[in-house]
Amino acid sequence: MAAKYVALDIARWFISRNRISVQYDGGDEMSLLKLLKLLYYAEGCALAIKGESLFDEEIIAWEHGPVVESVWREYRTDPYHLPFGSEADMASIEKIQKDDADLLENVFSVFGQYSAWGLRNKTHEEDPWLKASENGTVLNRPIDRNIMKRYFKENYVED
Repeated sequence: MAAKYVALDIARWFISRNRISVQYDGGDEMSLLKLLKLLYYAEGCALAIKGESLFDEEIIAWEHGPVVESVWREYRTDPYHLPFGSEADMASIEKIQKDDADLLENVFSVFGQYSAWGLRNKTHEEDPWLKASENGTVLNRPIDRNIMKRYFKENYVED
């Protein structure tokens, strides 16, 4: 079964949610590095909780942690100022179903409190990135979603 969304839909949800946080709570602007890690955590939680992927794109083990290349390509030209507000952005947000938005909200509340580098360092201590990258010695390999599902069930999801 194909995933419900593309990774860019989920990325746009996080960018939008972060803007609300900045406006009302005085949080930090979202960087591309942080966004990419939130996508990884969202996918891991979806796999562990719902048993299904949010998006089909591979998550690749790069030097600074998990990356969805299509999202990296979309925002790489200005990684500290992620745009939001276009019709495409709004259409992405409207696609997200309530139960998935609830999951994303939980991911944002738990993992969004970390800095980009805090999340980067966190991923470097976790089995999915460590196994895909052979402890950081081999990069650019896909992170196995079965390993993610198992790891997130064991470490992040409460029964």
